[in-house]
Amino acid sequence: MLTVICVYSRQMTGLEPDFAYPLENVTIPQGRDATFTCVVNNLGGYRVAWIKADTKAILAIHEHVITNNARLSVTHSDFNTWTLNIRSARREDRGIYMCQVNTDPMKSQSAFLEVVIPPDIISEETSNDMMVPEGGAAKLVCKARGYPKPDIVWKREDGAEIISRAGLGKTKIPSAEGEVLTLSKVTRGEMGAYLCIASNGVPPSVSKRMMLHVHFHPMVQVPNQLVGAPIGTNVTLVCHVEASPKAINYWTRESDEMIISNSKYAMSEMKTSVYSVQMRLVIMNLQKHDLGGYKCISKNSIGDAEGNIRLYVSFTCGIKQRKNDLFLPALFASVYSSRISKRNGQWRFVDNFFCIFINFRS
Repeated sequence: MLTVICVYSRQMTGLEPDFAYPLENVTIPQGRDATFTCVVNNLGGYRVAWIKADTKAILAIHEHVITNNARLSVTHSDFNTWTLNIRSARREDRGIYMCQVNTDPMKSQSAFLEVVIPPDIISEETSNDMMVPEGGAAKLVCKARGYPKPDIVWKREDGAEIISRAGLGKTKIPSAEGEVLTLSKVTRGEMGAYLCIASNGVPPSVSKRMMLHVHFHPMVQVPNQLVGAPIGTNVTLVCHVEASPKAINYWTRESDEMIISNSKYAMSEMKTSVYSVQMRLVIMNLQKHDLGGYKCISKNSIGDAEGNIRLYVSFTCGIKQRKNDLFLPALFASVYSSRISKRNGQWRFVDNFFCIFINFRS
């Protein structure tokens, strides 16, 4: 009996091992798994090794892992495909990886592993909420780590523009760049939440919210200092208050008697901005004893302010026309009744409030 033994080798076939495809660069976020795939045709009796080129460390030969790194493994499939697996890649894993065949001379191909890190705000180096007096300066700082190095962009949470001042001029910009945002000669209009947004192309971007508090003494504005209403009706007095820090707001009569909510008075406040409110006092069923002066008062830790409103009874003259008489439209205020005089059949009223009856002779 004749036995024939076949030995497959490069020497017998005359074929050199060669790489079917280039080794591809890999970029992954830190913590993800990375793989390099090396396809070698005509390997024969040669062996495939994986080497980290920058440290010259041999990682694996054929199917055996040499390094002590438990996160590395190799797999072999389809006779000619060799895969290096790096589990939960870390920043220190980045570098050049080489797939090498032990021919003479040696054949190899290389690829780069880039391990990127999403941005992260460095809390201990980043500003928190800040308070400055009106007219002062604020310096907001935002530091972030990550790879590549994150870019920092500042925006206002309410979408308002950021005011940049240089010398005597100022410009309004939708956003600002850089780790430090400097605001000079700060006004109350710049109060609010500022967002520091860090991004480096590796999702997700991160942000931190910083509240800028601008402190100033209260300011009271009264839209109508003279308010008239008919007896028996409800009348509303309004004051606009701006203050920071938050103020204590209340109403008094001109005698400084404090007004409290009851069946006669209803008080409310409506916030109109981060630093302003609208004060409203509703006086129900207006009577003569309700007439006179009212004060809206605002106090905070920096100072106080007040507004004054005078309440009077009013009624409107209508238009009447008889054969010989004309009654003109006007406004009559009872608080001025002592200043009305009767002359030649005409009632006259002064200081822009008047009700006039004119008798026309035919």
